[in-house]
Amino acid sequence: MNGVTISFDKSRTYINIMLNPSEFTSEVDMREVRKQLESGETKRLYVSEKSLKSACDTANHYFKTGDGTVVQERIGERKNAEVEFRLPENGMVANLVLTTPYGGKLPSLATVKSLAVKNRVVRGVSTKKIEAMLKAARNAAPGTVLEETIAKGLPARNGKNSKFVPLVPNALERVLRPQTNEGERVDMRNLGEVICVKVNTPVLRRTPPTKGRTGFDVKGNTIPAVQGEWIDFKMGTGTVVSDSDANLLMSSISGMPKYRDQIMNIDDTFICNGVNVGTGHINYEGAVLVNGDVTEKMQIKAAGDVTINGFVESAYIESGGDIIITEGAMGKVNDKQGDFQCRLVAAGSIHVQHGQGIDIQCSGDITVGRQLAYSRLRCGGAVIVGQIDKPMGNLFACDIISQDRIEAGTLGAVSGSTLKVDFSPGFNQLLERKDSLDELLRQIRENNLKHKEKIDLIQAKKIPKELQRKAAEALELFNNESALLEWLENKANDVKAAKEHYQADIKLIANKRLYPGVSAKLNNRNWRSEREYDRAKIHYDSHQWHYEPII
Repeated sequence: MNGVTISFDKSRTYINIMLNPSEFTSEVDMREVRKQLESGETKRLYVSEKSLKSACDTANHYFKTGDGTVVQERIGERKNAEVEFRLPENGMVANLVLTTPYGGKLPSLATVKSLAVKNRVVRGVSTKKIEAMLKAARNAAPGTVLEETIAKGLPARNGKNSKFVPLVPNALERVLRPQTNEGERVDMRNLGEVICVKVNTPVLRRTPPTKGRTGFDVKGNTIPAVQGEWIDFKMGTGTVVSDSDANLLMSSISGMPKYRDQIMNIDDTFICNGVNVGTGHINYEGAVLVNGDVTEKMQIKAAGDVTINGFVESAYIESGGDIIITEGAMGKVNDKQGDFQCRLVAAGSIHVQHGQGIDIQCSGDITVGRQLAYSRLRCGGAVIVGQIDKPMGNLFACDIISQDRIEAGTLGAVSGSTLKVDFSPGFNQLLERKDSLDELLRQIRENNLKHKEKIDLIQAKKIPKELQRKAAEALELFNNESALLEWLENKANDVKAAKEHYQADIKLIANKRLYPGVSAKLNNRNWRSEREYDRAKIHYDSHQWHYEPII
């Protein structure tokens, strides 16, 4: 271009432009100048658009007015890379901001590390991440801004509170975990010795709290850990703290141990060799252990666990804990009235090895060793038929209300006998809780908003001395209401999460086969098997039941 000269200064750091309007044949085009700058040695150097435009506009003005004054301007330069460190207030991370050079130098790894130290980034620095950033900068266009976290602190790990370790297993745990013989093979018939403890037997140990682990931030400051706390024993019945060890709980009576909700109870245990006409009904304020059968029309009522090492026939058993029947249970069913002659009612869980014609009600899980048929089940947990780790038992011809999964080897039977599973009652309870909480939350939220406006209005004005006490009381009431609102919001979130977990947990799992006549229900959403399936899972998702083969 005539009249346009682009050159370097003596140090070859700055770009100068000289525009001579007297040599122009037409107005200089800034775009043409830009093209010229994007070739040759100036290609990767920084060019100031503002300075270039100013020089071109001035020269064009002189050209139009016939003024031959030469315009000289510094329009660019060679820039080295720019390095900046960004640290948040807590100093737990440090970000490196690297602006790639315009024809200048890129810092070395050692230089970046040295600059990090000058910026008080001294701990948790990752050499690999800095090297990766420098490598990316070499291939990036000039002026590219790269940002990456190159240093991380270590948060302090607070100590854990003291824990409670039971030294004796619950009876139900023993039944669900059969013993191994000498060849390490599991013997399903060997359920171990009945767990009964004598006086002064250690039953629960308290472990000391841990100190935690100190941390540090990227500036090298130490972050102290909070030591765990000693948790006091929650004293159950039949237990006492050891005289020689304050962290050991001993049994003060002979009986059956039961550990639940961090409380160890020793239930005074009634032991008999069978329940029949000769012994009469049993009504006991403790645990009951029957080393024999329970015969027809007999009753057992206990405040603790009921363990029966035998068979139950058409009897009524009620427990304030778990019911464990190591053999089977069977009863007659009055088809016209729908009455079951054999009934098991427990506040905890129920385990039976096999059963038929039983009415089972419990708050926990129902576990069956081998097979359950022609029964009615109501439980607050899961129904598992077979070994607990891989259930392969049979479940058919039952009417079930559950709040968790139904899992067995075979669901239903070849005959097509119906197996009905209804998950609705537990879900509806959650919905009722959610609706009532949401309504209460809406009302308190509205009230809190109105009260906030009033409090803001009061605080904005000068309050007379005689009314300051009442204003302070009003503020305290408002703060209490706000705290209640926050607590309710957390509860509402918990119920919402529980509703989502409920829908995710309910399912039918057949580890061997699923026959026709098996149905699942959640309110007005139903699923029914019309054919035979191999290993299958029926689960609830997006307001629908879905069949999924198990591979």
